[in-house]
Amino acid sequence: MAVTKSQIIQKIAEDAGISKVQAKAALDSLVAQVYKGAKATEGITIPGIGKLIKVQRKARTARNPATGEQIKIKAGKVLKFRIAKAAKDAVLGAKK
Repeated sequence: MAVTKSQIIQKIAEDAGISKVQAKAALDSLVAQVYKGAKATEGITIPGIGKLIKVQRKARTARNPATGEQIKIKAGKVLKFRIAKAAKDAVLGAKK
């Protein structure tokens, strides 16, 4: 079961010894900074979690899986998230 925003806010408030209102403001500020940083060409790094970057994807040809017909996909901007090694090791365990 996924953790909700209110559960995250409650945990931040408990861990930091602050009110839920302050924790919500801190979380909202972090989210706003991530969005703002992702718009920049270099992206934004969230220490211990990963890096969110905006990438220009080239136009390409693909196949429609239902019909097998070739289709053209336009060039466009996409967001990519590169997970930090620390987060990967914490969740999956360090490789030996």
